[in-house]
Amino acid sequence: MKQKDLFLAFFRVGILGYGGGPSSIPLVHKEVVDKYKWMDSDEFGDILALGNALPGPIATKMAGYIGYRVGGTLGMVNALAATMIPTIILMIILLTTLNSYKDQPWVKGMADAVVPVVAVMLAVMTWDFIKKSGKSKLGWAWTAIALIASLVLLQILNIHPAILIVILLLGALIKKDPSPIEKKQMGGEQK
Repeated sequence: MKQKDLFLAFFRVGILGYGGGPSSIPLVHKEVVDKYKWMDSDEFGDILALGNALPGPIATKMAGYIGYRVGGTLGMVNALAATMIPTIILMIILLTTLNSYKDQPWVKGMADAVVPVVAVMLAVMTWDFIKKSGKSKLGWAWTAIALIASLVLLQILNIHPAILIVILLLGALIKKDPSPIEKKQMGGEQK
């Protein structure tokens, strides 16, 4: 049953993920977190961050890892095939068809209409991550600082997103959480 669910989940992502990785991520989230509950949003965010730090298409990296985690090696192959097969078939059909009608206004309008839909899907997922981050141990102040710093680094200083992700991952690895004894001492000092 898990293999069938894995195939169906990633097949839907492959069929509906028009626009590549950015449009696929919210679809993967919907299937993996909301529908099948194979992981929570925090785990999904971690996988997304690691996947973005590695080279290659995000949809296949996520399908491979999630498939392996849910169904082992067979699950990985299953999820990868389910992600790639619809794309290959649709690319052949769609590009052949669109090439025949490429000068028609409805084709240009269709391509233009997809952009705002993908933007809304990404905005909704981003807002969900911001809310979860603000309610986490990080808190709203650090969430706001991280958002502003990321915006400055990515948009104004043109730092590559992978570099920012690696820096944040290294910071998380280096950061030392207080031990239970230190937490107890800090709690005692506050009283």
